[in-house]
Amino acid sequence: MFQTNICLCPGCMRAALSSFDENKNILESDSYCYKHHPSPEKAKEEIYDYIKNHDKIIGLNANGLTFSGIDLTDKRFYGCSFQHCFFNGLVSTAFRSRMCSFDFSIFTDCNLLQSNMQFTSFAGSKFIHVLFTGSDMILDNFSGLQSIQSSFDDSNLYSSRFIKANLVNTSFKNCNVRKAVFLGIMHKNVSFNTSNTREAVFDENCYDLFSGDIYMTESSDGGSF
Repeated sequence: MFQTNICLCPGCMRAALSSFDENKNILESDSYCYKHHPSPEKAKEEIYDYIKNHDKIIGLNANGLTFSGIDLTDKRFYGCSFQHCFFNGLVSTAFRSRMCSFDFSIFTDCNLLQSNMQFTSFAGSKFIHVLFTGSDMILDNFSGLQSIQSSFDDSNLYSSRFIKANLVNTSFKNCNVRKAVFLGIMHKNVSFNTSNTREAVFDENCYDLFSGDIYMTESSDGGSF
């Protein structure tokens, strides 16, 4: 897993950014968060360069950084932390993630097609115009997600959690949602067309509503459709 070192600045409880030795290897030593780092731009560029020059990335902490227009195609991340990050304009294929955290991050106008993410958390994150079409997203955490005009079509969402998610104009067409959990969600114009919804977990009074083309209408309490 990623290191959970706290920023060295007294009183700051933010996670520290990864630092590097002279050979550009990740250090496990204490450091500062981006806000309090004595050389924030240098720290940011070191992390950008590390991602650019490595296909397999383990234990990287990039909390609070902005990633715009970078290509993560075929990149493999293991035990990394990207909490509170901003991702914009990513166009990538076959992005892989294992046991990583993207909690409270924002993704806008991103294409992450055919991604493979397992045991990865997006709790409290926001997706705006994001495509995960054709992805394997197994045992992932999307609790508290805000998703607007985004697509998970043709994806495997086995045993993932969307508890108290707010889904607007979001598509789950032809998805495997076996053992996926959709409880307390708010929703408007969401499609589960041809997905195996009878094998997912929805609020108790919603079980008999998922057959054929199902378009959920907006619900204020997450309990009725």
